[in-house]
Amino acid sequence: MQAQRGDLAPEAAEYLLSIGFDEGDRRRMQQLAHRSESGILTVDEQAEFDIYLPVGNRLALMQSTARVVLR
Repeated sequence: MQAQRGDLAPEAAEYLLSIGFDEGDRRRMQQLAHRSESGILTVDEQAEFDIYLPVGNRLALMQSTARVVLR
């Protein structure tokens, strides 16, 4: 996978790096991750965790691309 420098304006890259989860969401994701590792997630918690994971992964990918652009 490779980011192309010309595909993202520096201003957009800076904006992407400013996006993140708030403290409450980060705490909740940690709780869910711990419960998942322990094998004690309820069905509802698994559904909630399944929402956080792809959003977090997509954000991490976009921010990685932004860092390459700003180098």
